Amino acid sequence: MNIAHANQKITQIIDNSSKIILGKQHQLTLAIACFLAKGHLLVEDLPGMGKTTLAHVLAKTLGLDFKRVQFTSDMLPADILGTTIYQNHSQDFRFMPGPIFSQLVLADEVNRATPKTQSALLEAMEEYQVTIEGETHILPKPFFVIATQNPSHQIGTFSLPESQLDRFLMRLEMGYPDEKAEKALLKGSDRREMITDLTSVVTSDDLLVLQSLVPKIHTSDALINYVHALLTFSREAYFYHTGLSPRAGLALIRAAQAWALIHSRDHVIPEDIQAVLPNVVGHRLQASTDYRDQTLEDLLQHIQHVAIP
Repeated sequence: MNIAHANQKITQIIDNSSKIILGKQHQLTLAIACFLAKGHLLVEDLPGMGKTTLAHVLAKTLGLDFKRVQFTSDMLPADILGTTIYQNHSQDFRFMPGPIFSQLVLADEVNRATPKTQSALLEAMEEYQVTIEGETHILPKPFFVIATQNPSHQIGTFSLPESQLDRFLMRLEMGYPDEKAEKALLKGSDRREMITDLTSVVTSDDLLVLQSLVPKIHTSDALINYVHALLTFSREAYFYHTGLSPRAGLALIRAAQAWALIHSRDHVIPEDIQAVLPNVVGHRLQASTDYRDQTLEDLLQHIQHVAIP
């Protein structure tokens, strides 16, 4: 598959998803870039903004096996990963896989579960496997996690630890639709019913091929220097509590390569870095003690002003 053919496939994915998710082409494009870069996606917004619908639509459009897990405060890790159960007829123990063994897993309202249960996702998201009672089980390919969370100030939420936030390649917000899209939404059919009639435009094998193209997108030494300058700035600037890790730098490059592929380029340009920067580093930046009154927009604005070497 060449760049032009890949762009046709990606355009079909975005157009098909836009039939259900109205007025959110930028968010859809970011989500597709995250998947192409083999990353996991965190969607944070108020209830009723279409977070769960986004996951359902992408699963259908991409032709992926899909499972939804509704996170609650009494959920246990075994509810996600699975457990070993004794079988009377065979008189042995057999592993019964949990919903994590799907190509796309929706961790709905992930921050309503306790930190112990949240941590059950860590190995799966990083290693694409889970270990239960000393036995390793490989997850299917491709494998994605879309986690949704409500704002942390809402009742009954547990903040995600930094180690888990770092597993998400991107974080995005759906936001309110514009006037035209919202009126069409209010006048149209129920979105959930429309998802049932949605057809996939690619297969999971197509998605694996598209993913294989992303690392081949050329990233020049000048672009590497730019990413390194961003990392260095985050570590030296006094308004950040901690700087960005090397993993964040790798995530930024992968996301920029995917963004370039989506826009039919075989090389990364600075605008690709800048396009994905807020969604890749926003959940990785924290204000220092003296600057806790700064908003996320303030923190991002500082790093976005780093000059291109």
